[in-house]
Amino acid sequence: MSSAQSSGAAAGGQIEDKIDLSVETATKIAQAQQLVSAGSSSSSLQDALAILAALEKRCRVGNDTPSLVKVCEASLEICHEASDSEALLATLKTLSTRRSQKSKAISTLVTKCLPWVVDVDTDGFTPLPVTGGDEASKAREALVEELRNITDGKMYLEAERARLTRTMAILKESAGDISAAADVLQEVHVETYGSISKREKIEFILEQMRLTLLKKDYVRAYIVSNKIKRPQLDEEGHSEMKVKFYSLLTKYYKHEKLALELAKCYHAIYSTPSVQEEESQWKEALTNTVVFLCLSEYSNEVKDMMERVNLDAKLEKIPECKETITCYLKDEIIHYPLPHQTMLESIPAFTDDSGSDNDDSDSTLKEHWHTSFHTRIIQHNLRVTSIYYRQIHTSRLAVLLSLTTAETEKHISQMVSNGTLYAKIDRPKDIVRFMKKRCEEEVLSDWAADIKTLLGLVDETTYLIHKENMVQSH
Repeated sequence: MSSAQSSGAAAGGQIEDKIDLSVETATKIAQAQQLVSAGSSSSSLQDALAILAALEKRCRVGNDTPSLVKVCEASLEICHEASDSEALLATLKTLSTRRSQKSKAISTLVTKCLPWVVDVDTDGFTPLPVTGGDEASKAREALVEELRNITDGKMYLEAERARLTRTMAILKESAGDISAAADVLQEVHVETYGSISKREKIEFILEQMRLTLLKKDYVRAYIVSNKIKRPQLDEEGHSEMKVKFYSLLTKYYKHEKLALELAKCYHAIYSTPSVQEEESQWKEALTNTVVFLCLSEYSNEVKDMMERVNLDAKLEKIPECKETITCYLKDEIIHYPLPHQTMLESIPAFTDDSGSDNDDSDSTLKEHWHTSFHTRIIQHNLRVTSIYYRQIHTSRLAVLLSLTTAETEKHISQMVSNGTLYAKIDRPKDIVRFMKKRCEEEVLSDWAADIKTLLGLVDETTYLIHKENMVQSH
């Protein structure tokens, strides 16, 4: 092999030899293009590709990268102009897998083919429409898949791989294969890519969430959602993505029937600046927040969130929600149904909006929220009763709660099991005791503390009397 064709490091560790083939490259490319335009058969295309293949080897071995890039571009162009998709795929695969192929050449191959399959002027991943029927669609999908294979494992092409993967997912989804689209998109761990902007990463992860939810893979959807850091959604310009993120997250929490998490999601949507500008949007979000807060099991967190929402001035514009949350915050018995029960249970958020057409799932979810509403009101009333009564007859308590004795005992037992209420039921005496019986040590300790306080007050009073007497004597 001659020195001009040698590859690898030269003897002694010198820089590799480089040959300038720019003149020959221009001549050969023009010859190949003229050969294709003059001939009409596939043999003319093959002859032109053979000329460029020999030139590509000389440029690659001679380390003439600028000429190598031009040859690669010309090879792809003549295949594309000839509308020969098979030759284009074969040429693309051959050039990208050459021994010691330059990274610049591989990058050029991908960049050259992207405008032929995606709209690079807008988002870089929307597939271009085809007019050749199923064959053209299959050729487009094959080209996208080949480009994904070329970019696989190459850090300098990770952004292109992510966009091509999203393109493939769109093609799969448009064909009706949601499962395949979700699986394809899950292959890319975009959160580890450094060459992609923060906004594009969030958009990619949101698309992963959407497809996994359509696939009914709720566990994976929740795992994917944790890849997005919540503070990033509060940054300027991310309002639209924040609303989309929490809207998708509500679908997961509806499936899990977690009312408090749903309230947090809707409140996050409500606090978004873009939503605050639209009255219909913030009213819907705030109404959903109040309703799901009322459906949440009582805790200090729920009470604190209710207090904060109640202080919101905009709540005055939704009187039904204002009255409802005020009732929950008072230590008073709430009568079921609420005055605005029908309106509160007619909100669209009560239905399953996961994309399924199953009416049974909607009715089941509505029934669950309806039952939960009644249960939360009963639990509120039991907490209020425990504040005002040390003990009460079970029959009387059932009247206050508008329940039967058996239902009353059932709800008391559930709250005691959950640790949200202390109570003991004495069935023979028909009595419910809410005051915990204290042991002798506790009573004695309280008595000793009271006596100590009393003696302290006596000493202080005696001192003040003596002080006053001394002042008066002088």
